[in-house]
Amino acid sequence: MPDFGEPFIGDNAKETTRLPYTKEVREKTDHLYERVASVIPEIEWPAHAPYIAAINDLKNEMNAVILAHNYMTPEIFNCVGDFAGDSLQLAKEAAKTDADIIVQAGVHFMAETSKILCPEKTVLIPDLRAGCSLASSITGADVRLLKQKYPGAPVVTYVNTTADVKAETDICCTSSNAVEVVEYAAKEWGSDTVLFLPDQYLAKNVAAMTDVKIVTWAGACEVHERFTAEDIREIREGRPGVIVLAHPECPPGVLAEADFAGSTSGMSNYVKENQPDHVVLITECSMSDNVALENPNVNFVRPCNLCPHMKRITLPKILSSLQNREFEVTIPADIIEKARRPIERMIDLPLKRQSMYNHQHAPEVAAIEARV
Repeated sequence: MPDFGEPFIGDNAKETTRLPYTKEVREKTDHLYERVASVIPEIEWPAHAPYIAAINDLKNEMNAVILAHNYMTPEIFNCVGDFAGDSLQLAKEAAKTDADIIVQAGVHFMAETSKILCPEKTVLIPDLRAGCSLASSITGADVRLLKQKYPGAPVVTYVNTTADVKAETDICCTSSNAVEVVEYAAKEWGSDTVLFLPDQYLAKNVAAMTDVKIVTWAGACEVHERFTAEDIREIREGRPGVIVLAHPECPPGVLAEADFAGSTSGMSNYVKENQPDHVVLITECSMSDNVALENPNVNFVRPCNLCPHMKRITLPKILSSLQNREFEVTIPADIIEKARRPIERMIDLPLKRQSMYNHQHAPEVAAIEARV
């Protein structure tokens, strides 16, 4: 790798520290650049490499691990993440890690989930503003009111929720296991109706796969709700033969136009197993880059909806988080105790199949359009 000198990173005060791109840094990071060379231009690497080297050194000194969600940028996902994957995979890794410190390269509800499962560990989020439109759409008080309105109906809560919402939940789910969890909850609690919170689109897509009656909330992912069926048709018109994979947080019309719909891990596995000539992932931007690195023979079409919250997590902020032990996630002990049960029920539930969404019948969904 050529020596490009000392990079200047970003406009934010947190990200303007100059770290030299030295011979030692090159020796520590050249093998990592090989992983990401196809998606990170060589001229940009000296901006990332000093932070990557410093983070990896500091992780070893502090007995820390970084949990990297699939939506992290490639330099984070591939070069400093110790465990990478979707929210279910990261929850499982958080539960079993023996590290003293967990740094969540994701959003705040994920860091809370790690803290709930590992209350004795220090859990850090590099930017407190890394939130989630779904998590902010509902509160624990809202769930309590819903339970009063639908007595006896079990509460299935998407992991994209805060700790106080999980504390009011019977069992959690991810998009990987949502259908199976809904059917399990209906059977286990002896109810033909399930409260499925808070993603209205995921709820509608789950309802199309099961006979269980679904009551949902009017929450939505600000990334996935922007995709439309017309977007898919335009992509197909411009790239005939492209395979379209969509995340189930998208509106049902999008899934109806897709060839396959599933979680981030489901989409990644589809590409690995099928090796389509051209593929488009209808989800957050960075997912395509990370899957492309593992599938060099697949051509990716890249429509781009960025998650502004995920993109708050950067290498300089991760380094600062480790150096200063910021920002630590804390949750009251009583909330941790209540919130752990539904997460553990989800983790302990044997996943017989991933939820692969289609629209075989008209779903029966009662959507709650506003707070009750």
